[in-house]
Amino acid sequence: MKKFYFLAAGLLCLSSLSFAQNKRTVLSATIDGYKRDMVYFDCVQSPFIRQEFHANPGEEHVYSFDSDRLVSMIINGRTNVLLMPGDSLHVDIQYQGKQVKELKFSGSERAVADNELYAAVGDFKRSIRYKSQLLACAVVDVKPADRINDSKKLLEQTRQLVAQSKGKVADDVVNYVSAESEGLAYTSFVEYPPMYEETRKMPIGEQGIGDYWNIMNGCKLRDDAASLSCPDYCSFLLLNMAYTKSKQAHEKGEKYQRPDKLEDMFAQLASFYDGARRDVVLYSVITNYIQGGKEIERVEPLIKEYKEKYCVDKRHAEIIDAIMQ
Repeated sequence: MKKFYFLAAGLLCLSSLSFAQNKRTVLSATIDGYKRDMVYFDCVQSPFIRQEFHANPGEEHVYSFDSDRLVSMIINGRTNVLLMPGDSLHVDIQYQGKQVKELKFSGSERAVADNELYAAVGDFKRSIRYKSQLLACAVVDVKPADRINDSKKLLEQTRQLVAQSKGKVADDVVNYVSAESEGLAYTSFVEYPPMYEETRKMPIGEQGIGDYWNIMNGCKLRDDAASLSCPDYCSFLLLNMAYTKSKQAHEKGEKYQRPDKLEDMFAQLASFYDGARRDVVLYSVITNYIQGGKEIERVEPLIKEYKEKYCVDKRHAEIIDAIMQ
């Protein structure tokens, strides 16, 4: 089976600053052992929500912004935290060399609980050395059966941690954290066996993973806003179309030819998904193509079609207009 790469959803669900019902949200951090000159706060969902500070030892870095939905903030490109509208969260970060040695949260009670849940899932991934990039797994020869087993462990541990946090954390945070684990796990299910086949020349049938075409049985797709704002989950949705179409072709004794052109990918995704899922996958394809910076005129007709037919979250259209300028 020939492998096909989709672009990662780096600009998955961007938000503008013209929110309908904003709440002032505050993120602060104290950072020890950090060796670089600047401290960076970057929002996964919006390039407009970001700040940078001079890394003065012992200084508290405070950033306040308006939001009306869950956002994921990245501190120094490494530490992710989740913020609901109106949250006030403080993070103490202790570095050891380039690695984060310790995290401590304080602030709003629910914001602390939200991020302790998120950090606990991250700790589990590190404890089993769960790599976020499948190519890295292939390079060090992680066997597909091992990757899939570890992915199942991640799903189960996430479910357990969520259950233990019931009543303490925001529903949107539960959805986002769960979607991130599912996105990583399900992407491993559908993408790693063919990737391993191509890179290590071992046929899928000899990888010890069982029936590849039944590997997603029982997995339900998400469509809530928090889950669809998670880049790992949106990346999975892109791959899920190709996997499903490949499975349907396999059942007919045929072979599915995955799209290798922007226009073909857009058209297939538009017919495969509907509603909010279709919005985010098409939005992801468009914004990632624009970020590539080549032959931008090719995407203009698709933007027009997207706005007229498929855009559910109008802020997506606003952001596309902004990045096209």
